Formats: sequence, structure tokens, C-alpha cells
Amino acid sequence: MFLPREWLQGEVVDLLADKRQLIFYGPPGTGKTFVAQRIAEHLTRAGGEFELVQFHPSYSYEDFFEGFRPVSVSGGTGVTYELTPGPLRRIAEAAAQDPSHPYILVIDEINRGNLPKIFGELLFLLEYREAQIPLQYSPESQFGLPKNLYLVGTMNTADRSIALVDAALRRRFYFVAFRPTEAPIADVLANWLGEKGFDQRPSQLLKLLNDRIADEDIAIGPSYFMTEDSATPALARIWKHAIMPVLEEHFYGTDRNLEAEFGLGALDKALNAEAVGISGIDASPDDASQ
Repeated sequence: MFLPREWLQGEVVDLLADKRQLIFYGPPGTGKTFVAQRIAEHLTRAGGEFELVQFHPSYSYEDFFEGFRPVSVSGGTGVTYELTPGPLRRIAEAAAQDPSHPYILVIDEINRGNLPKIFGELLFLLEYREAQIPLQYSPESQFGLPKNLYLVGTMNTADRSIALVDAALRRRFYFVAFRPTEAPIADVLANWLGEKGFDQRPSQLLKLLNDRIADEDIAIGPSYFMTEDSATPALARIWKHAIMPVLEEHFYGTDRNLEAEFGLGALDKALNAEAVGISGIDASPDDASQ
């Protein structure tokens, strides 16, 4: 994953073990979903399981936990409605039956859903794992979340700030920042390029780009450059079809010359000028006098 083992242990695994609920937040392209899945795979390799769901504006409690769903009547004469478990109820029941192993639910784009509506009375159980409560659609039975069930969410700060996330949910999760301008995320691309034996130019351009953007919520992440086939990043294509559209959307209506500020040609020129400046500083007085 090109991330330090110490950071993964201290900032992810240990926090998850302590709180049981964790959210990775940062702009797109920082590897939040990838890391969440790899961590879940690692923790369940000796037993247990994990599942991934994605929230969106129309996602509901009935989708996430349980709700009535139409079922065809035998013979095709009509439909009836049955109470159907969602991903959280299914994995919670599996975890309760196997208490010696971890069960992990990864919730991608968690901030895109209406969180109080989706979680409903389950918000209480996130904080009080020992408790049992009646459910919205099953009031006759008591339900609790087992201690070996863990939730890992991902949140794009380009979509919505943490400050806008429901306060009741926010205090029930630990938050881990994935910022492209800070270690260890800031070092991922350089590490990947070094591993593949590629030139460090893309990493230098990315740092300069994010310095110019100067906004950690929309900074560009390293994943834009890390190709699945491990090929050399096609900088012109990435800049034109991935990076510039993101910046055009963010700076829409500002009348800024984005190509002059953030375009590949402009950054390349600035980087070359910077290299020439460094070379001049390093020159010795004797060399300069000749």
C-alpha cells in the first residue's frame, strides 16, 4: 500500500480496535477506499468476513438495516412484502454467531447519505455495544451490535466537510485524515515511482500543484498517477482528462486562468525554473567567476 506499517498500526488498526468505528476522510484519489478494503482483508484473513456498501442520497434505513421488500407470490398472481435484512443486519448476525473473529463493514462515501435517517435507532448502539433495543420494524425483539463488528467509513472532503456531518454520528467515530499534502499520503506517489523505477517528475509536479491549490479539501491525491498496469503515468492525459476537470468544477465562476495556474505546461515551466534556480545557488564562487 506504500504506507508505513507503523502508521497503519497506530492510526488505523489500534484506533479501530479502541473505538470500533472509524472514518477515513480526505479528497478523492488519496486511497481511502483502497486502504479500507486492504485493512479489512488483512484483519479477517484468519477468520471472519468483511463487506462493502456505498451510501448515496437515496439510501435508507430499509436498504442498510432492514425493511419490507416486494416478493412475487407463487404462481405469479401478485406480490407480497417480506421483512428483508440489509447488509448491516446480515453481518451483525454473522458476527454474533462467531464472536472470536472480526467482522468489518466498509461504508464507502458515508457522507453522501442522510446519516441520521439511515442509522436511525442504531446510532445508540454504535456507542453502547452492550445494550439491546427494540427495532423500528421488529419492535417485539431486542437487538444489539456485537463487539466484534467494526465499521470503517470513507468520506470525500471535496463533497462535504466533516463539520456538516451529524454531530451525534461524529462523536461515535474516530477520524483519520488522508491529506495529499501531509505524510504519509504525501509520500505515496514518490514511494510508488521509486518501487517501479520511474522518474520522480510526477511526484514533484503533484507537490507543486497542491502547493498552488492551497486547499487540503480539494488537493489532488496520488492515485490519479498510479496506474493499474504499473505503466509510466501519462501526464498529459491525466492532467487534461482527470485533474483539470476537477479544478474547473471547483473554481467555476471565479474567472481565474486555470491553465496558467495549474496546467501541466505552466507547472513544468515553473519546475524547470526552480531547478535552474537551485543549480545557481549550488554553484561555487570560483565557478561563477570563471
